[in-house]
Amino acid sequence: MRDEAFLQQLTDDLDIARQLLELIEQELVALSERNLGELEGLLSRKQPLLALLGQHGAERSKLLSERQLSADRSGLQAFARNSALGESILERSTELEQALQACQEANARNGRLIKANQSAVGSMLAILNGSNETPDLYNRRGNTARSSQQRPLSQA
Repeated sequence: MRDEAFLQQLTDDLDIARQLLELIEQELVALSERNLGELEGLLSRKQPLLALLGQHGAERSKLLSERQLSADRSGLQAFARNSALGESILERSTELEQALQACQEANARNGRLIKANQSAVGSMLAILNGSNETPDLYNRRGNTARSSQQRPLSQA
């Protein structure tokens, strides 16, 4: 891979990362609205972008290792020192790292929302099913006591 192709691949990956971030933001809206159809569509659009980012990252790592450089920031810096496009390569790489970090943070936020929704749905199902895990209640002495007769909501 020539230096121009390396730089172009970084630029392409930056565009892909921006598209991915936009999809993750749309995913937040779909999660908030609990729109499963939209979530499925977003997932099917995210998967090829993630695969392409992985493929390009592997190609760059292979190129660096072929040149006896480590596949990390220091290896990239050594590669850039020997390239006429070195400054542009480092700039684009930094932009890509920032975009990918934003994707990770947005994805983590969406993950927290998913966990909160799962917990809420689980609690509602437990109430509807009349599970024995009832909240602690206070008796007339002020001590906590469990209600022993819990019925499903459908039988209340």
